[in-house]
Amino acid sequence: MTWGQINDETLAAAAALIGVPLRRDRMQWIECASRDAIRHFAWGIGDNNPMWLDPEHGPASPVGATVAPPCLLYAVDSTIVAPKLAGVQWIYAGTEWTWYDHIRMNDTFKVEVMLTKQEVKTGRRFGTWALQTGELDYFNQHGERVASAIGKCARTPRGDGSKPKKGQENKGHVPHRYALSELADIEEQVLSEPRQGGEPLYWEDIEIGDTVPAVIKGPLTITDIIAWYSACQGALHYGGVHGDALRYRRRHDDYHINAETGAKDSAGRGHLEASTGREVGMGGAYDVGPQRIAWAQHMLTNWIGDHGFLHKLAVDVRRPNMVGDTIWWRGTVTGKRETGGVKFIDLRIEAHNQVDALSADGSAVVALPSRHGGAVPLPIAAA
Repeated sequence: MTWGQINDETLAAAAALIGVPLRRDRMQWIECASRDAIRHFAWGIGDNNPMWLDPEHGPASPVGATVAPPCLLYAVDSTIVAPKLAGVQWIYAGTEWTWYDHIRMNDTFKVEVMLTKQEVKTGRRFGTWALQTGELDYFNQHGERVASAIGKCARTPRGDGSKPKKGQENKGHVPHRYALSELADIEEQVLSEPRQGGEPLYWEDIEIGDTVPAVIKGPLTITDIIAWYSACQGALHYGGVHGDALRYRRRHDDYHINAETGAKDSAGRGHLEASTGREVGMGGAYDVGPQRIAWAQHMLTNWIGDHGFLHKLAVDVRRPNMVGDTIWWRGTVTGKRETGGVKFIDLRIEAHNQVDALSADGSAVVALPSRHGGAVPLPIAAA
């Protein structure tokens, strides 16, 4: 019996798919960046930038069109590349995005995906586990590559539905109890979120050490997570619902055993149900990794405004962001350079929660207009 096990046999079966193009019928929520898809994604991450939402703003901007939040491509393909290892939990570990051009309203996409790496690791929380890495290329209806991504998933042992032995119960995450003054301060920060908008942010005006205004998300609720699912992935990743779910679980042996009923259930229940989150080792209900990464995109596109372009975003998810947690995404300028006639800013970005624990971190590259050289030339090559 190999279900739910990480061993030489199951790892070899997965490794055999390295370099093989993969089918993605269960990883794609949308095919077209329609007005509805753009709006729903922006709502799902709480990003009310008029570039995405105002039908008159985008066409009047330097882009000349309504465009999508760059991370909308998570809804085109989840970037979850985690084949085989039936019954083994997958936990999203991070994405390295590169965008070459804007995603314009009504663009359609073809995605090419393959598993590129599988690393076996050990740790205190999960014992033996595997990190699977996949590469994805997104092509629009003109055959132009508009983005590429490297997605990473941790494959970890999953609970089998049995009751824990006495003394081994996972007590789980204890939610942070906010003082009224803390909540009032968080609300004020959220409601005063700055956005550059139509005023150009020029490359010449940026200095190393400059900081990016924070974007604050939280305290996280189950409703926030449901909004993400509605906007970006629905139930597709877990086989759908009803008969579709049964057929998917029979084909892929991908499910979680409900400890109360003994029935096969969605592998994603841990995001919405504290008891299942504890069973899979996360401590309780927690957010979705790409959701948190999309919040970093929200921060950066606020900062660069309508004239800037988000070229790269690489984020590692460091710990679960639990229901009740609040996240502050912040950035710091680490470099300035010009490559191929494009003026780039390099940044270090970090997300910390309400007790200042590191939640996620990474880097970003943005292109800005010049006071002397005009607009950002698009499309641009990777830099």
